[in-house]
Amino acid sequence: MKERMDLDKAEPRIYKAMNEAEKQLSAFGLDTKLVHLVKLRVSQINGCGYCVNLHAMDTRKKGETEQRLFAVSAWWETPFFSEAERAALKLAEEVTQISDGGVSDETFQTALGHFGETGVAQLIFAATVTNSWNRLAISMHMVAE
Repeated sequence: MKERMDLDKAEPRIYKAMNEAEKQLSAFGLDTKLVHLVKLRVSQINGCGYCVNLHAMDTRKKGETEQRLFAVSAWWETPFFSEAERAALKLAEEVTQISDGGVSDETFQTALGHFGETGVAQLIFAATVTNSWNRLAISMHMVAE
């Protein structure tokens, strides 16, 4: 695969805006490993090879085990994730697959019980930002390093 164009060169304000969103996401104070798992799962769903590779490497650098990295694509079928992590991953999946009916009341309430309103808002933003990055990378055919 060959990258179609350098989006940053074509319009630098796009990456500037996305990087500001990333800075805000980092400032929220959510568990870094959890955010990286959410980013990885969202990227898997969207089929963004560039982003899956990036987030898998970032997650490993944050100390995540390879076992959990390998299992995140089937988190609901493994005992490796806490109930809070499961709630966050389910929420991220439903945000990502919004056309399938959106976030269910059950998923929302479960996430709310683990993270409160602020945490749920932050997790939804994390999924949304990642979805935006995925769409940019896929549209440009960005190549995984």
